[in-house]
Amino acid sequence: MSLLVPRQRFVCVLFVLAFLAGGSAWSQGTGATATVRILVGAPAGGSTDTMARAVAHAMGQQLGRTVVVDNRPGAGGNLAAEAVARAAPDGQTLLMSFTSHAINASLYPKLAFDPVKDFTPLTMVSTSPSVLVAHPSLPANNIAELVALAKAKPGQLNFAIGALGSSLHLAGEAFKLKAGVYIVNIPYRGTAPAVQDVLAGQVELMFAAVGNVQQHIRAGKLKALGVTSPHRLSTLPDVPAIADTLPGFESSAWFGLFGPAKLSPEVLRTWSDAARQAVQNPDVRHRIEAEGATAVGNSPQEFARFVVTDIARWRDVVKFSGAKPE
Repeated sequence: MSLLVPRQRFVCVLFVLAFLAGGSAWSQGTGATATVRILVGAPAGGSTDTMARAVAHAMGQQLGRTVVVDNRPGAGGNLAAEAVARAAPDGQTLLMSFTSHAINASLYPKLAFDPVKDFTPLTMVSTSPSVLVAHPSLPANNIAELVALAKAKPGQLNFAIGALGSSLHLAGEAFKLKAGVYIVNIPYRGTAPAVQDVLAGQVELMFAAVGNVQQHIRAGKLKALGVTSPHRLSTLPDVPAIADTLPGFESSAWFGLFGPAKLSPEVLRTWSDAARQAVQNPDVRHRIEAEGATAVGNSPQEFARFVVTDIARWRDVVKFSGAKPE
């Protein structure tokens, strides 16, 4: 009996061995055991970072994967978004983005990526309405009185702005557009110093995240004039919606998870399902609500439609504001 292996069989054996070796390398490098990164276009410690870390931990536990948060702040979130847009569509690189993803489509004259075509929406993690607060000395106690005061004193009232081009900045622009008033913007480098000057009475007004000012409202150091959600919030039940006075007004920040474009159906389903389950996790929901936000966890299709609509919604507000990238 010959021990020689026919050439065709020998080639087949080599091919199978190579395939197995390659599969082993894939599983060890870029496959089911590889570390997954969620890029965040904001510094550590902020709301976007908090959302990302809560969801990352829960998804990692569900799938038995290592999921880490990689902070890439800068350019209003565009640095992180560009990195994900250019990443391989293998599910190893994801993006936790926020409202700026929609705003930047109009705010920046030219982006290195398409905010719709270059991404695969996975799920909206949460929404976070803001609240319009004022120093107690302001002679207006509701939205109607504020509008009347602003019309009587055009250019004499001020909005503190934590970051130009942010959703809170543009909430103020949307308010001015809707109410037909002129209120001057006073920009700051961050939310904290802006809040401090409103507390000190240096600036009269500010749109702020609920979590950043709720304690000051309860202490009577700030008065809440209205929330930006369509209806009252459970966290501020005595504060009416601005839409009660200015019908159709709404301006909520949102946080959502994306992958690069062209994710396979299997990868899309795996990460979307994991993210949506993570949002329903009681511990994750608690962390989201601690930020003054509301958990969502919608489908990829619903989130995709929302992003397109939100980009269009902010276009007129950005144009009205005249805002330019910092």
